Amino acid sequence: QSTCLTSRGSLVRTQYLPRIPKEISGFFLCFKKMYFTYIIYSKTRDRYYIGSTSDLISRLKKHNTNHSGFTGKIGDWEIKFYESFPTQKEALSREKQIKSWKSRKLIEKLIASSVGSDHPDF
Repeated sequence: QSTCLTSRGSLVRTQYLPRIPKEISGFFLCFKKMYFTYIIYSKTRDRYYIGSTSDLISRLKKHNTNHSGFTGKIGDWEIKFYESFPTQKEALSREKQIKSWKSRKLIEKLIASSVGSDHPDF
């Protein structure tokens, strides 16, 4: 699924990227839906959580709400690392790979390797 921004600033969801004639190129700004594998950290618990999503901002807000589950009732989770993927399958595969390490040292090494990259802060 793709999302396109029209010249009027409205978002339009499409099942495919529209074919845009050269004479109106620039009329649409299209981008594919992206999926993310992310690592968040809680100072309170001194624990990392690894997950995947198509909306990092909403997912972080959900983690920081009072809900049942591992990340609930804490409210201090922050994103330490993320990678983007074109498909959900790839994001889930990367999530499983990182979880399979079962090593805090490897996770912290991965986070350290991304410091200074062009990831925006959330």
